[in-house]
Amino acid sequence: MFRWLKNVLRRDIRSSYQAPAADPRLSERLSGVLLDDLVRLRELCSNTSDLLVRQITISGIPVAFVMCEGMFNLQTLTEIVIEPLTALQLKEPTPQKLMEWMDQKTLLAGDQKEFLTFGELFAFIMSGFVVLLVDGMSKGTALGIQGFSFRSISEPSSETNVRGSREGFVEALRINMTMIRRRLKTPHLKLELLQVGVKSRTDLCLVYRTDLVSDQLLEQVRYRISQIPLDNVMESGYLQPFFDSRPFSIFTGVGTTERPDTMCAKVSEGRIGILVDGTPFALILPFLFHENFQSMDDYANRPYYATFIRWLKYFSFFMTILLPGLYVAIATFHPELFPDALLFNVATSEEGTPFPLVFEALLIHLIYEIMREAGLRLPRPVGHAVSIVGALVIGDAAVTAGLIGTPMVMVVALTAISSFVVPSLYEPVTVLRFVFILLGGWFGLFGLTLGLAIAGVNLCAINPMGIPATTPASPLSLYSMRDTLFRWSWRQLGEENLVVTDLPGSEIDPREEDNHGSTTN
Repeated sequence: MFRWLKNVLRRDIRSSYQAPAADPRLSERLSGVLLDDLVRLRELCSNTSDLLVRQITISGIPVAFVMCEGMFNLQTLTEIVIEPLTALQLKEPTPQKLMEWMDQKTLLAGDQKEFLTFGELFAFIMSGFVVLLVDGMSKGTALGIQGFSFRSISEPSSETNVRGSREGFVEALRINMTMIRRRLKTPHLKLELLQVGVKSRTDLCLVYRTDLVSDQLLEQVRYRISQIPLDNVMESGYLQPFFDSRPFSIFTGVGTTERPDTMCAKVSEGRIGILVDGTPFALILPFLFHENFQSMDDYANRPYYATFIRWLKYFSFFMTILLPGLYVAIATFHPELFPDALLFNVATSEEGTPFPLVFEALLIHLIYEIMREAGLRLPRPVGHAVSIVGALVIGDAAVTAGLIGTPMVMVVALTAISSFVVPSLYEPVTVLRFVFILLGGWFGLFGLTLGLAIAGVNLCAINPMGIPATTPASPLSLYSMRDTLFRWSWRQLGEENLVVTDLPGSEIDPREEDNHGSTTN
């Protein structure tokens, strides 16, 4: 019955859904008649208000500048394009001679490209180019003199460090590419521009080193990008599910970063970075689970302190997912595990509460998530006040009213603080916390053990781009563990360079190179 209903629903969805397709009119070629091309241009864009067209005559030849308002630099356009063209006097003025002069005898812009179709024209002007159309020529010239506004480079909000760079990615793709190039001055670094999104035509950039990346990995990433069936791509999170090998897993094999130095370090291990126009969050492929517990500070601090911080992060990770469920399981099924004094206090506090302990834990954690979401979405000055005041007032009122016990407030506080030690794992940690509360309340310690085993199996099943997410712990590589649970000194890390496709268990054939890149980060 359920299978039949599922098939019927799937058939209805497929029959009503229409896959996004490109507008066939955009493949039309320019006619070469300036007036006809301008009329067709306005027709295709429904005469939008931000389309600017300026027609002038150069040496007796009609030309038109086409641009989008606010996307170009007016001063640069005037000084290096309009002034030289208006002062130009050709001996034999023809459209061919004018195009030849622009192509071979002058430099109107550093980024100057030719195009033939209306689709290319729209792609250029909506990326900040100024397009020059010449009457009598069935091709146009795009001049890269972008001047749109963007957020200035600032410190990344989600990956703050004590030492290291204070620069973070911004929304403008070209600025992000510049920050990568400035840090890796090797000719082997390649920045490959692609487009994704049938309607949005969002620019993205593949970042990799040709001397380190696996051809098989690169081909697989390009293929998956070409198969993305989306109309619009507004953030790198739109693309992330298409690179996950296990889309229904609670963990992911795709990493994100706001830091250019982190991106450069990963690229130097044979990985591929993806910069998406319009977002400061870049993707890293493939991404290993243990890298959630690493930061740039680890490689700037002394090895013994970096090792201590990593162990602290692992401890916080397990505490935030297991502590509430462990408290509920012990208090419900195994109270003899508590010390006598603590058992008396727990029994006293829970005696006056009307709800079972498992419901109490779910309720208070749900209230905490509501307060966190409210503080996150409200304006920043108001959000902090709501979070702090709400936590104090609601927590104190709940204990005073006898809805929850005092030990549960302490458990929630420790769980909440430890969940922010590893911010990149906040999403799976939040879900696992509620799952372990239910398992601990229903099955006790046996349920927690079973749930932990299932989560471990789920993690081991992730195989991002052919590389196990749990490597080098599983499959085990003792030498690669020098930068996992422990962080050895740079004297030892620099003895042998590590490429991610060389890790045990990898299904990707590494490139046959004599020299491999930088050490693991």
